[in-house]
Amino acid sequence: MKGSATIRHLLELIAAIDRRVPHIQRAGEASIARDAAALKARALTRLKELEDDAQADADPSAGPVSRRVS
Repeated sequence: MKGSATIRHLLELIAAIDRRVPHIQRAGEASIARDAAALKARALTRLKELEDDAQADADPSAGPVSRRVS
């Protein structure tokens, strides 16, 4: 999958997670909410990596991009 397509899919995933309304009364909802938060965090991390790579590809004179863990 191309980088731009992956970025688009990650943005769609993040938006879908953000739209989800937790239903606390349902069994297992706390676990689902935790899993969704973890998935969103992983998607945001990957999105940042892809954006950094795209920026480095667009401007090779900028040198290597440092990988910071937030």
